[in-house]
Amino acid sequence: MRRPIVVTGTDTEIGKTVFAAGLADLLQACYWKPIQSGLEAETDSEIVARLGGLSPDRILPERYRLKTPVSPHQSAAIDGVRIDTAALTIPATGGRPLVIEGAGGLMVPLDPPTLYIDVFARWRLPVVLCARTALGTINHSLLSIEALRRHDVELLGVAFLGDIYPESERMICEIGGVKRLGRLPRLSPLTRATLREAFAASFKASDFGL
Repeated sequence: MRRPIVVTGTDTEIGKTVFAAGLADLLQACYWKPIQSGLEAETDSEIVARLGGLSPDRILPERYRLKTPVSPHQSAAIDGVRIDTAALTIPATGGRPLVIEGAGGLMVPLDPPTLYIDVFARWRLPVVLCARTALGTINHSLLSIEALRRHDVELLGVAFLGDIYPESERMICEIGGVKRLGRLPRLSPLTRATLREAFAASFKASDFGL
């Protein structure tokens, strides 16, 4: 059985949910967002279902659904909920691949002092690191790569999100010693059709174990 793949990012609001939607579509995978912070707007699971064309049975229910769109530990405190990180176990998918999306970056606190990266290390699953191509990405990306290695987390490679900055991509992959998986450009309009086309042009299923 194929191992699930974790999608994480160097920061928040960089487009990793859109990437996760494209990846789930490419791999014909299920999708799981263990912790959702913020319920008033469209949730990440709803975005992935819409952009990735995933049927309801391929969207696995969140373990925690928290109302306020802030860091999970803070949102949980506002809701009067304690996040039990030991309860974050990988759900069954009936043999389908699974794309798991974290919240924000690697060092997001869940139940302090537990961070999301601690959960990733416990799962022992391969990770895709999403990095925006904007100014500052070299620093953020290399720090994230270093943190993953320090926690002995397998890194499949870096997926770049945004406009073309080949020198930044080159430096991150060369200094970090990581594989460049591809780059997902900004899409306008952003629809399932445009995402699927861009993903097919930029990424190969074989780089993700298929």
